[in-house]
Amino acid sequence: MISKELQERLLYLIILIGLLLLTQFFYMKKIEPFQTFSLSFNDKIFNIQDKRPSKDIVFIAVDEQSVNEYGRWPWDREKLAKGVDKLLEADVVLMDMIFSEPTTELKDELLGESLSSLNSSVCGFFLRNSSTQIISDDEKDILSESSLDLLQSQINQYGEPKFRASEYAEMNILPIMESCTLSGSFTTVPDSDGKLRAYPLAMYFDDMLYPSLAIQGLRLKYDKPLERLDNNHLELNKNIIGLNENGLIRLNFYKYEDYNIISFLDLVEGNKGITPSYFKGKIVVLGITEVGAGDIVNTPIGAIPGPLLHYTFLSNFFEHHLIKEPPYITVSLIALMVLLPFILLAVLKKILYRVVVNILVYLILYIFIRYLFMIQNIYIDLFYPLISLLLSFLIVEAIAFTLQEQRGKFMRGAFSSYLSGDLLDQLIENPDALALGGESKELSILFSDIRGFTTISESMSPVSLITLLNRYFTPMTNAVLENGGMLDKYIGDAVMAFFNAPIDIKYHADASCNSALEMIERLNILNIELEKEGITPIKIGIGINSAEVVVGNMGSDTRFNYTVIGDGVNLASRIEGLTKNYGIEILITEFTVAKLHSSFLYREIEPVKVKGKDKAVLLYELMANNTQLDNLKKGYDKALYIYKNGDLSKAKILFSSLVEKYDDSVSEYFLKDIENGHRWGVHKMTTK
Repeated sequence: MISKELQERLLYLIILIGLLLLTQFFYMKKIEPFQTFSLSFNDKIFNIQDKRPSKDIVFIAVDEQSVNEYGRWPWDREKLAKGVDKLLEADVVLMDMIFSEPTTELKDELLGESLSSLNSSVCGFFLRNSSTQIISDDEKDILSESSLDLLQSQINQYGEPKFRASEYAEMNILPIMESCTLSGSFTTVPDSDGKLRAYPLAMYFDDMLYPSLAIQGLRLKYDKPLERLDNNHLELNKNIIGLNENGLIRLNFYKYEDYNIISFLDLVEGNKGITPSYFKGKIVVLGITEVGAGDIVNTPIGAIPGPLLHYTFLSNFFEHHLIKEPPYITVSLIALMVLLPFILLAVLKKILYRVVVNILVYLILYIFIRYLFMIQNIYIDLFYPLISLLLSFLIVEAIAFTLQEQRGKFMRGAFSSYLSGDLLDQLIENPDALALGGESKELSILFSDIRGFTTISESMSPVSLITLLNRYFTPMTNAVLENGGMLDKYIGDAVMAFFNAPIDIKYHADASCNSALEMIERLNILNIELEKEGITPIKIGIGINSAEVVVGNMGSDTRFNYTVIGDGVNLASRIEGLTKNYGIEILITEFTVAKLHSSFLYREIEPVKVKGKDKAVLLYELMANNTQLDNLKKGYDKALYIYKNGDLSKAKILFSSLVEKYDDSVSEYFLKDIENGHRWGVHKMTTK
């Protein structure tokens, strides 16, 4: 009987494992509402750092001031061209806007000429899941020149990330697209709460991988390709970019007031000392912020203009602020936080001390992790570890309190409760199991028996014999159960099992054969231990037959057993006994062979009429699948073929060779038949 102390330890162990699985499941599957809480909780990190964006990036905003001067958006493209003409000294200009519809040919050409006069420019396009624009083949051809050919060619080498894909696109008219150096996507991917925290580096459209606006700008600035390092990292100009499984990188946001934002009006008019030379060597993002015309997005730092997402990523890249998310750290912290209350319960007796230590450990961890973010840009989710700690603490303390209360009860009350509860649990769990009855069903039945058990039992004391049987039955039983079998009973030293009831097994014959082979393997391991202990090794025989039998609960109203009956069961028992005639370990019938689906190694023996049966059954030996036995089978099959065709002298030579080379007991069996002048045929057994 398991001691009370051991029961409590097992209970804690079960709870521990359950909590670990539950918390890890919540984290890995991003279960709501926990995921939304986690995102908001971790957003606070951007308020405690003091990083500054790069000075080599400028955002030109079509803002309220500009709209007041030039009129409501969209403007005549000649007005926009005037601003673009001021950016001739910029390294790259990123156009976070789309000109999807033509105006007049002259005005479209004016903007196109301004864009083509820039050092480098990237036209933006938007990927979506619904069709808003019909894309011509010419437009697709021009767009394809902007794809990430190298990165796409490396996709098959890596399992991750699985870049997102969109079926449809909204893009610039052909004259504008042809004027830009390249095109880039400015599609965004919000989190479950609608906030934008990550930047997509590339997305699929029309089976081609296209970079984001910022990545395209970096490729032009450095004239370098975006290359793959491994599943989770890309490289551009020797800068490593970490990705998640969807091809996104978490953005490291700055304070809104630190972004370098210039009004389009100031650009055109030269206000505030803004001259074309100001943009020399810089990357310029040109976008819209005017309410009703531009896109305002929600982020961890609040609502900001959408073009600042490109700005943020570029600045992260230039200033080495790219966020690193080391794998498995959060998973490990979750496990640690779940385990902590269990450890403290074992070492601290007072609950007050445990509460204080739990809080202190988490606070120290929180401060350290946030410090890592500030100095190394290492991002680690601390919400799920916190929830794991709280959940684990509450459950552990509740169990501890309950167990403490239970220890005060009298042993008799606990014993009586246990017996009553045990009976009730059985009845509630499966009341139908008490009913009698059976069904006809195709099963594979297995019998095994120890050879020479009487001799073994006579040489051992009863206690030693029981110990030996227990050591033997354990691996044999496990081999049956692990292959989906039902252990029917132990009959002295014999084992009876069947497959395909009560749980259906599609390939029950395969399962029974696998079980038999594993029984032999595990017996060999046990015999090595027995030999070391000076105990005679155990030898067994196994018989398997597949047949339609009756299976179900059989017995009286008060006592019954789930078992099988029928001729097929008797046959399995009989052929198990025949294994010693041939000196082999496993015999299977032709009916089992006919049901096999997997590739097993077996050889034909002979048709046999067992005692009490008129119809012969062809028997086969099931063999372990290895090179030596495969070679034996090939030689044996040849010898048996000769023997079956009546050439006894040649068969004798071949069987003798197999006995000499492999010490093959079946070949030796047929040699005796040949010497006695017996031809191959039905062998009638006169004993059980």
